[in-house]
Amino acid sequence: MRHSSKISCLLAIGAIAVQMSFAPVASAGTPAEEANRAAVLDFYEKGLNQKNADAALVHVGNRYVQHNPNAADGPEGFRKFIAFLAEKFPQSRSIIKRSFVEGDYVILHVHALREPNTRGNAIIDIFKLENGKIVEHWDVNQPVPEKAANDNGMF
Repeated sequence: MRHSSKISCLLAIGAIAVQMSFAPVASAGTPAEEANRAAVLDFYEKGLNQKNADAALVHVGNRYVQHNPNAADGPEGFRKFIAFLAEKFPQSRSIIKRSFVEGDYVILHVHALREPNTRGNAIIDIFKLENGKIVEHWDVNQPVPEKAANDNGMF
């Protein structure tokens, strides 16, 4: 292995370790899968938590297909969503409770809080990657209720 390849590999492993320290890992994957996970975790942190669409979009491929009916396709759709969050909910925070990776898919289980001291929403985000870049997104969003029929919690 060339010296520059070793350094690149060590940097990638270090970046993955830092990202994984922010989100519990529910399943470990291959090095390529872990690189996908790290890309999605960084995309989520930069976009949804830091409200920096441009920093997040470095992880998006030449297309970004959106399956959320309230969000537009492409980088501009993502920019508009982040601008909406920054304007209407500047203190919003998404806490990744767990992540799963399988091949080119990364799934996040998230506790999204639009405003501090609220119950928030439970979200499942599914990302498809190609060549290490996010190209497709699905999500399912459910409010955290005041009372539940069980004591298990949503997270």
